[in-house]
Amino acid sequence: MPKNILVIDSSPNGANSLSRKLAADTVAQLQAKYPGSTVRTRDLDKNPLPHLTGTTVAAFFTPPDSLTPELAAAIKLSDAATDELLAADIIVIGAPMWNFSIPSVLKAWIDHVVRRGRTFAYSATGAEGLAKGKTVFLALSRGAKYAEAPYKQMEFHETYLRGVLGFIGITDVHAIIAEGASMGPDGAKNAIAAAEQQLAAVMTKAA
Repeated sequence: MPKNILVIDSSPNGANSLSRKLAADTVAQLQAKYPGSTVRTRDLDKNPLPHLTGTTVAAFFTPPDSLTPELAAAIKLSDAATDELLAADIIVIGAPMWNFSIPSVLKAWIDHVVRRGRTFAYSATGAEGLAKGKTVFLALSRGAKYAEAPYKQMEFHETYLRGVLGFIGITDVHAIIAEGASMGPDGAKNAIAAAEQQLAAVMTKAA
């Protein structure tokens, strides 16, 4: 069955980006797996979302029928990004590790789509995700190896993304990680080769 696939790219490194390569390879395999799927790409390097302002936050907590023209304008980009997320069946997020976490442009996108009343809600028992039923593929790249000591405790990359996705109800998450890309002359080559093996394994078991 065809799927609606949303691609979020966050690296500024263009053709030299390992996360972009992994994301593109993931999309190609998804298209082969689900012929006829539609692909929509949001390139956060070329078209970054602005960081939240007080006006935007005020708009988040204003009922739609009470929005002033200023608040409506402030929330327009957030609404579009959130609508894209909710319309997607599959989301592919390409993200390099920067300073042990994600690029700020990706964090800005997250701040725009993790919204009370749209992608999560609070009840007497706590928060509930409203974006359930989706599958996410994380196409991640890292200069060193964070799956093991001594850097494991500094990994706020995959860990953060899984946490925030789970908060909005998305728990079917698969990570494809190119690690050690900066370690030695063959680091990038070896990292991609290992990640491609991960991708092949993920595709055999992913829904």
